[in-house]
Amino acid sequence: MAVSYKKLWKLLIDKDMKMKELEEQAKVSHYTVSKMYRGENVTIDILERICKTLDCSLDDIVEFVPDEKKQISPAEKAEESLHYESATMKHKN
Repeated sequence: MAVSYKKLWKLLIDKDMKMKELEEQAKVSHYTVSKMYRGENVTIDILERICKTLDCSLDDIVEFVPDEKKQISPAEKAEESLHYESATMKHKN
């Protein structure tokens, strides 16, 4: 199974929260957030801190998808990138 954090990026946008705020409040490094963007695994400890910070449950920020779906279409990749860039732009402001 592959991991998708697309729900997290959408949630940050919905909550109008900057990446930097999430990193600071959840005590998560920028490197870790970058790993999540790339769909890489992070520890359950980190996911728990993010959930506590955002007052949500694990299924609100992460989704497990079959390995064959890990190869997402260019349109899906562009949409996910747009969500990440939008959250990142808020991070820079």
